[in-house]
Amino acid sequence: MRKQDKIFVIGHKNPDTDSICSAIAYCDIKNRTFQNKRYVPKRAGQINEETEYVLNRFGIQPPGYLSNIGTQVKDMDIRMSPEADKSMSLKNAWDLMQENSIVSLPIRDKEGCLEGLITIGDIAQTYMDTTDSYLLSRARTQYRRIAETIGGSVIEGNEHGYFTEGKVMVGTADPDKLREYVRENDMIILGNREEDHLQAIEMNVSCIIVGMDIQVTENVLKLAHEKDIVVISSPYDTFTISRLINQSIPVRYIMKTENLVTFHTEDFTDDIQDVMIKHRHRAFPVIDKKGKCVGTISRRNFLDMHKKKVVLVDHNEKDQAVDNIEKAEILEIIDHHKLGTLQTMQPVSFRNQPVGCTGTIMYQIYGEQKLEIPPKIAGLLCAAIISDTLMFRSPTCTLQDKMAAGALALIADISIEEFAKEMFKAGSNLKDKSPEEIFYQDYKKFIAEGDVTFGVGQISSMDEDELKVIKERLEPFMVSECGRHGVSRVYFMLTSIMNRSTELLFYGEGSKEMAESAFSMEADNGSLYLKGVVSRKKQLIPALMEAAQMQNEYA
Repeated sequence: MRKQDKIFVIGHKNPDTDSICSAIAYCDIKNRTFQNKRYVPKRAGQINEETEYVLNRFGIQPPGYLSNIGTQVKDMDIRMSPEADKSMSLKNAWDLMQENSIVSLPIRDKEGCLEGLITIGDIAQTYMDTTDSYLLSRARTQYRRIAETIGGSVIEGNEHGYFTEGKVMVGTADPDKLREYVRENDMIILGNREEDHLQAIEMNVSCIIVGMDIQVTENVLKLAHEKDIVVISSPYDTFTISRLINQSIPVRYIMKTENLVTFHTEDFTDDIQDVMIKHRHRAFPVIDKKGKCVGTISRRNFLDMHKKKVVLVDHNEKDQAVDNIEKAEILEIIDHHKLGTLQTMQPVSFRNQPVGCTGTIMYQIYGEQKLEIPPKIAGLLCAAIISDTLMFRSPTCTLQDKMAAGALALIADISIEEFAKEMFKAGSNLKDKSPEEIFYQDYKKFIAEGDVTFGVGQISSMDEDELKVIKERLEPFMVSECGRHGVSRVYFMLTSIMNRSTELLFYGEGSKEMAESAFSMEADNGSLYLKGVVSRKKQLIPALMEAAQMQNEYA
């Protein structure tokens, strides 16, 4: 299975214990049910203290963080490039590009890091520049590469040496005329006349090239050896040699090394489109997380991108989903909330049940699939149910939740009451947290009739004194927070688990009136005391939504 085809299972932003534990459990179910697919749990936000305690308690690693599920460069069909280093000749590079039907060739070092880039156009331009007789020496061309390019071999001298001075010329004139043009250290292409070979040696050239597989005399080879002159034999005629020889220069001489436009595998495609349009190169090198060049992409790769595949748990609202959810392919949704705003391009498996926790649904799926629940997973799911139902005190709690929690507690070998106290204590330890961290620890955004956008945060605690301290810290923060992220009204639930009650704080124009209308009572000192209200989903949000609708009708 392709690496990018792995399926992410993820809960909502500002994840709670249910969304994290259900994601982990569903991956366990799927990976044990479908061997040819890989399900990976992810989280769309920071884990709170309660969830961290639960994961540590059962020795489970937290899911990896995924802030954006939009398509990335690694989701494209990256074209793998053949191995190419800067010492290879232009002809070798050209042949590689023709064999692989590519127009751009990344040049990499021994570790695979990008050193430069060469294109078909670069090679063609060099090939067309036939007037530069000093090109090979300026490019410090190796004699071995010259011999390879003209289909020959070095029959005398050091093939690993480099041609570093002088020009390249064809010696077709008579010996006297050659003296006028040939200089020391030049490279000369000659025919079959021994006297020309001897004269070139006398003039102390760097290299003699003899075509047509002509036999060079022992005398010439001996004198060349004495003067460290390289002799190359080629099967080609003089015209072909002179036409091919410029292709022997090393790639490093013409490859681009500065201002290269590269992309990283982790880059989001939304961020690179404008860059591609601006530069309009045929291909762009791609660098992976280790700094290695893995290939190239082009503009046409946008046509066949592989969307990330995702399963959503514990939510079905677009505003609560991981960023760029509309760019992903949603395969399944498993939830226990009201129907939200998410839309899909095609039908998906959507399981939504009126229970108090997604963890309860996971327990049911284990049974349906006839899978044994591992004790650690049982502990996670039991914790999720305890958390979401406030240890069965929430009106969202059903008999199914209680039965599931009881069965899971037996598998995990925990006492529900003792474990709940430890878990809630860990989750309400907020002394060292900033007001912002407390506010957004469990926060959700909602849109009501009349385009009224409001946000609701919640903290549940077994300690009444702690809730009073949190209230003092949050009230001034809510003032500054109102108006951010398009939210015009903010609410915060200070929920007492033991008393089964909530003090509702509010701020923003119309927030007081909406809250008073929702619960048919007047606010006292900037808040409402709601006896018996502990569930945001079932008790608070429906009431606020109805109040917003009424305000809109009478507006």
